Amino acid sequence: MKTQIDHLVVVAQTLAQGVQWCEATLGVTPAPGGEHAQYGTHNRLFKIATPKHPLAYFEIIAINPAAKRPANADAKRWFDMDDAALQAALAVAPCLVHFVANTDDIQGARSALKAQGIERGPAVHASRHSRRGLLQWQITVREDGQRLFNGALPSLIQWGKAGDAEPLRLHPRNSLPRSGVSLQSLAITHPSADKLQAAFDAIGLNGVAIETGPAADLVATLHTPKGTVVLHSHGV
Repeated sequence: MKTQIDHLVVVAQTLAQGVQWCEATLGVTPAPGGEHAQYGTHNRLFKIATPKHPLAYFEIIAINPAAKRPANADAKRWFDMDDAALQAALAVAPCLVHFVANTDDIQGARSALKAQGIERGPAVHASRHSRRGLLQWQITVREDGQRLFNGALPSLIQWGKAGDAEPLRLHPRNSLPRSGVSLQSLAITHPSADKLQAAFDAIGLNGVAIETGPAADLVATLHTPKGTVVLHSHGV
């Protein structure tokens, strides 16, 4: 299977705070995103692609206070967004908490992780409207909403609907203008680095450096209008 970085996830207490943080920290204003009715969230996006990471974009996401979730939406929100500790951290500032990996075989990748003893969660069908049409994808979301490994194990995403001849035709990167921000590297420090490396190998994910350390940290190095900016998750 082919697996690569799809996008970085920064969670904010409110989307307005996320935009302000982005402008102050990275020197760019994120483009409009959309709403996710299933999880009661909304986002803003911008492209950070490079030849090494051709699909990469940056997502700032927050709980949408105006959203009314479906009555049958029993599962927790994605990316641990209902977690009390994460919410406490967001009260201080928006934070890099996770990344999502694109795969061309989401069920195969799920099975590969299960063989490693990791339950990444079911592949949930999701969609949102965009200026270029309806975006559709499958993404792994556990019922408890947990990211796992302090956010260092990516959620899996497969764009398009089943049977699409061109599944990446409506990928967000195709409609996002150049932002002036590019992803230089993504690295991980984690006490369970060996397990993470085995999981990455199992799904064919390359290009993310992993090393053993006493504390979990997801580190994204970005070239921006403000120069080189390094974002840390600090184990949130």
